Amino acid sequence: MLPILNINKRWTLFLDRDGVINDEKYMDYVYSYDEFVFYDGVKEALKIFNGLFGPIVMVTNQRGVGKGIMTENDLLDIHTQMERDIEVSGGRIDKIYYCTSLDNSHPDRKPNPGMALRAKKENPLIKFADALMVGNNLSDMEFGRRSGMHTALINSTSPAVQHPHHLVDYQFPSLITLAHWLQG
Repeated sequence: MLPILNINKRWTLFLDRDGVINDEKYMDYVYSYDEFVFYDGVKEALKIFNGLFGPIVMVTNQRGVGKGIMTENDLLDIHTQMERDIEVSGGRIDKIYYCTSLDNSHPDRKPNPGMALRAKKENPLIKFADALMVGNNLSDMEFGRRSGMHTALINSTSPAVQHPHHLVDYQFPSLITLAHWLQG
């Protein structure tokens, strides 16, 4: 098992958005903040993470913008209001990276590691060996693995995987369960 319980402020937390932070609309997109619904316990989890981790980074694929069914300003508005509500609850997200490309080979589209590499370029203190990627899909886990991170699968929209699994180090039913586990 990995030394995940030795997390301190040198560690970076990478988070997916839909299906981890908020309710993922089945076969659809969150078009506005009115449709954005935090999962139970997420704000509390982010408050806990605020005390445990150094940088907290969100990495999210957002094809709705690429398809033209929502604008980039719509996406930025969702993120601005989401960050405000997280901060009011004592949590934080330091940076949000998103990929709007429809091309699966785009370097920033998960599971490709482009967003992780951009984060490291902008913050050289990020060390992938001391980073945890949390997502709800195996593509998130592959993104983490390709970047050299530890991985935690949230089983909000995907079934649990059998362990051992080459992409998944840990799995939890929710973000708050992970936060409480890391807290000890």
